[in-house]
Amino acid sequence: MKKLDLYIIRKFLGTFFYAIALLAVIIIIFDISEKIDDFLEKKPPLNAIIFQYYANFIPYFINLFSALFTFIAVIFFTSKMASNTEIIAILNSGISFKRMLRPYIISATFLALMSFTLSNFIIPVTSKNMQEFQKTYLKGRQKSGQNNIHMQISPGVFAYLENFDAVKKSGFRFSLEQFDNDGMTEKLTADQLIWDSISGLWTIKNWVRREIGPKGEVISRGATLDTLLNLKPTDFYVDVDDAIYMGYRELRQFIEMEKMRGSGNLLTFEIEKHKRIAFPFATIILTVIGVSLSSRKVRGGIGFHLGIGITICFAFILFMQITTVFATLGNLPPVIAVWIPNFIFGILSIYLLRVAPK
Repeated sequence: MKKLDLYIIRKFLGTFFYAIALLAVIIIIFDISEKIDDFLEKKPPLNAIIFQYYANFIPYFINLFSALFTFIAVIFFTSKMASNTEIIAILNSGISFKRMLRPYIISATFLALMSFTLSNFIIPVTSKNMQEFQKTYLKGRQKSGQNNIHMQISPGVFAYLENFDAVKKSGFRFSLEQFDNDGMTEKLTADQLIWDSISGLWTIKNWVRREIGPKGEVISRGATLDTLLNLKPTDFYVDVDDAIYMGYRELRQFIEMEKMRGSGNLLTFEIEKHKRIAFPFATIILTVIGVSLSSRKVRGGIGFHLGIGITICFAFILFMQITTVFATLGNLPPVIAVWIPNFIFGILSIYLLRVAPK
């Protein structure tokens, strides 16, 4: 690497981390002022507030604003270089614009890999720590039950529950049906289904089992029955916000399981899966756009470049939100909805790169 590469990389990463650190301090101050009453009322330990809550809050915050602040950092220091005629000096020395772009791509790739690592491996862990703090010391998130639940818990095995109480971990009007190639082979119905957290078994009350064979049906019944099912209480109240608590492999395994069960929340989780790849990739696209825009010396200087750059960046974020809504409420496939903004702004970055000063 040449001195020019190290100079631009140092400027790029230094501006990014300095800006994100300043905003993180401001956000934490506002968050403390909002939660100060809860802290005084619940009296959590100071080390829990610092290390269990705010220390775990910072990775989520960095990843949330990483693309925006990457773009702002590029616009800011590149526009300043252009105002000081450094860009002109670099190009007049015989270095091509594409060669000058190399340290930008290296820095953007580093930040994109950082964002991918944060969203897929670090934030799921830190978010669970934050959730545990909120449940212990603040107002924890309450999950209610659901009604009329249908799901496939394993190949050929279907479960139905009329109602499930998330607090008591019990359900009513339960049925379990098993099928093979010839049709139904067994059906179990019960008035109540209760989870035993100690044994990990389900207790079924007032049950009736119908076993259907070649010679007819065999009916058995009883008052209570302890049985092992491929179900857990959390399967009955899946929260779409839980996607943030899932790591890379866990999220993909969950999606495959929910596909088998026929879950209605799959779109949200699939969008989250694709966003964890598309969002880091957007960092590189926005970097190219930022360099192409701010490398030209203009009368408005840094302010003019920042105005145009922030407008483009917010347009990108808004466009991503719109396409996500189309995927959630319409028929647009999640992978297309998430990658359309990257594709369109990728074309814009190529155009701006072609018209950039050479």
